[in-house]
Amino acid sequence: MIGLLAFESHQGLWNSGYYSQLFGIGGVMITVAILMLSTGYFGGIGAPFAPYFWPYLGQVPKKREHKRPVRVYMDGCFDLMHYGHANALRQAKMLGDQLIVGVVSDEEIVANKGPPVLSMEERLTLVSGLKWVDEVIPNAPYEITEEFMNTLFNKYSIDYIIHGDDPCLLPDGTDAYALAKKVGRYKQIKRTEGVSSTDIVGRILLTFKQKDAVAVDEVGVKPTDELKSQLSHFLPTSRRIMQFSNGQAPSPGARVVYIDGAFDLFHAGHVEILRSARQLGDFLLVGIHDDQSIRDRRGYRPIMHLHERTLSVLACRYVDEVIIGAPWEVSKDMITTFNISLVVHGTVTEGNSAGEIDPYAVPKSMGIFKTVTSPKSITSVSVATRIVDNHEAYKKRNLKKKASEDRYYTQKKFVSGD
Repeated sequence: MIGLLAFESHQGLWNSGYYSQLFGIGGVMITVAILMLSTGYFGGIGAPFAPYFWPYLGQVPKKREHKRPVRVYMDGCFDLMHYGHANALRQAKMLGDQLIVGVVSDEEIVANKGPPVLSMEERLTLVSGLKWVDEVIPNAPYEITEEFMNTLFNKYSIDYIIHGDDPCLLPDGTDAYALAKKVGRYKQIKRTEGVSSTDIVGRILLTFKQKDAVAVDEVGVKPTDELKSQLSHFLPTSRRIMQFSNGQAPSPGARVVYIDGAFDLFHAGHVEILRSARQLGDFLLVGIHDDQSIRDRRGYRPIMHLHERTLSVLACRYVDEVIIGAPWEVSKDMITTFNISLVVHGTVTEGNSAGEIDPYAVPKSMGIFKTVTSPKSITSVSVATRIVDNHEAYKKRNLKKKASEDRYYTQKKFVSGD
């Protein structure tokens, strides 16, 4: 029985409810003793001295309460998954103990928003790869219907349904979360400013020119090189980076594995190669190249700028730490500074490296370099190409979503907490 008991810290005997637990002969004796002490019965010991005895009386055995973990549910399309999605799920996790995420089906996305860019498999990989996610429900409905809401409550033991402060409307204009709000099982989080899937599609259409040069300037601007990296409205703060960071250094003797890259348009291929790299050691350090270095080798700037890409990588459950703006070449000094045991690189790469110095020459000479087979052939360019090749469909989708987002920003009010 001792294992089931816990001693509470001494608090006011009456306020803590201990009195209600004092029953039986022992309880009567303790109660009488307290009354005698408080009335000065023993040798003039009055009430002022009684509290000195209370800490010991306060340590009354109390059965440990095993509370059921609070389970919260949040759903989404998670198409072109970005740090805004990750931050939403981070906030949702803070409202409970276990986060269950529903990934909306392809059919539901087409019916409510337009064609998805990523497949269900790719979106599931991305969501499952986030450090705050405990369970994933594939093919979730876009609308929280009464039937699905009851399934969440009864089958998945969900306590609360979470969504951002931006409205989620069905084609008929009604609130997709109306029922959850009605039954009092709805909680709201703050939307992450400065990014959306709609915004990213717009950046891609501006960056990659269509073969027939179909107007990429339909939003009223020219796709100049300067614009390609200026479309983000995200304002990075040290606090946001701390929220995403594990905040832990490798333990003494840990095998530190290093992998670097652009990690632009963070996709399922990135998740899988990071998983593979993490399995080779105890601590995964990821180097993220700066925007200019990427432009010098690809001929154009990344779609997502450095700080955006940093947050996406930090959100991955397989990543322990990042180097923001990592050098292109892995030097001996860098290996020593971070106590790197192994440098790895995938077989799927982007950019033109012909004629340039091997960035992994030093770790290769030290015998600590390893080429890892990339689990997926997907690249940032291949993702962007899906949009460019179907620009008419995505242009139409963007116009619809842009109008909704414009209304949100016009009517938005300050929402505390994030």
